[in-house]
Amino acid sequence: MKPAGVINCAKPSLTLPRMRQYSVYVISLEKGVWSRNRFRAKNRDLPKSAACYYVGSTVRTPELRFEQHKRGYKACSIVREFGEALVPELYEAYNPIPTRADAEELERYLAGRLRSRGCAVWMN
Repeated sequence: MKPAGVINCAKPSLTLPRMRQYSVYVISLEKGVWSRNRFRAKNRDLPKSAACYYVGSTVRTPELRFEQHKRGYKACSIVREFGEALVPELYEAYNPIPTRADAEELERYLAGRLRSRGCAVWMN
């Protein structure tokens, strides 16, 4: 029992909302992706021997997002059908990203950078 007039000075338990963090990711695509008209149209100036990638951004981890694509959950059909593996060396240095706008900007930057290196790229 506390003596009269003594105030409980324990810190209140505060649960602060977790700040969302975004990530960009790059997935290698099988060469069979060239069978898709829309992929060929976006990469028409490249030889079919070019490395093929999908570039995306997410609030999930890149690993979970890749699994979701492959399972068909909110998936890009190109990744669901032709996605091979994540390519962390192409994106890890950029993550985490504080805002969705920044993540989308980095997504466009990465796609442009891969294209400038002669890679075929798909992004939504």
